[in-house]
Amino acid sequence: MLQVETHLVTDLQSPIRLSDYAGSKFRLVPSRKGMKKAIDKGWVTVNGALATTATLLSGGETIELQIPFGTNRPQLELPLEVLFEDDFLAVVNKPAGIEVSGNRKRTVENALPFNLKTSTQEDVLPFPEAIHRLDHPTTGILLIGKTRNAVSKLNELFAKGKVNKRYTAVTIGQMPTEGTLDLAVDGKNAMTEYRVIESVDSERFAKLNLVDVVLHTGRRHQIRKHFAHIGNPILGDQLYGLDGLILKGKGLYLHASSLSFKNPFTDEQLTVDAPIPKKFNKLFP
Repeated sequence: MLQVETHLVTDLQSPIRLSDYAGSKFRLVPSRKGMKKAIDKGWVTVNGALATTATLLSGGETIELQIPFGTNRPQLELPLEVLFEDDFLAVVNKPAGIEVSGNRKRTVENALPFNLKTSTQEDVLPFPEAIHRLDHPTTGILLIGKTRNAVSKLNELFAKGKVNKRYTAVTIGQMPTEGTLDLAVDGKNAMTEYRVIESVDSERFAKLNLVDVVLHTGRRHQIRKHFAHIGNPILGDQLYGLDGLILKGKGLYLHASSLSFKNPFTDEQLTVDAPIPKKFNKLFP
């Protein structure tokens, strides 16, 4: 049995060697050195063809990594709230304080076999795979692929911008009731649209805002960076926020609240909502 991970190459400004591009793209092989070894062992294909370290990517290719499955991968018996599940995909509610994937045992992906039903499809994955990422302190909706085909199709939806993502955040300080933030993140275009649902006065923070956020691009830490840039950092953000302006023990007030896309296997529009954490309701009863 194989562990399979798929990645759809986004638009590239210029051709790049596979080994240089893919060194940080795969959960199973998270380093450039490891990727070169995987290519040399014949574990990597590009658009279905066996790849070499000299393979060039120009954008739009599908890279597939197939690694012989070992029984030593840790499994985590951590209960997760399953918001939706069929034979191809699932949506879970990620708790705060846990990584989606990585080398540690305590990750969402290591807990998925404990929480999801095994797919009956021939291309079932031994370990279901997260299609996107949420930061360690962020809670909420996480889309999961249970088969190789599902991972490929769902990655394609994300790459083409056909997945609608909404977040709920609590920001600090007076801010306009709505707006669009079109500010580059790490040199790449990034757009965030927001609307203030409710604002309350606060002795400690002056003003707190419950904000509905629509993410038009998916850059790393995009929402956190955008709100910090305009002077309204997210409550509890110890990376981009203001020193001392946190609620001890409450974490980051950022929640992936809704995901909407056309299910590629049923052609039906699927919208999944994750309930707002109780800590939000305590600030905005």
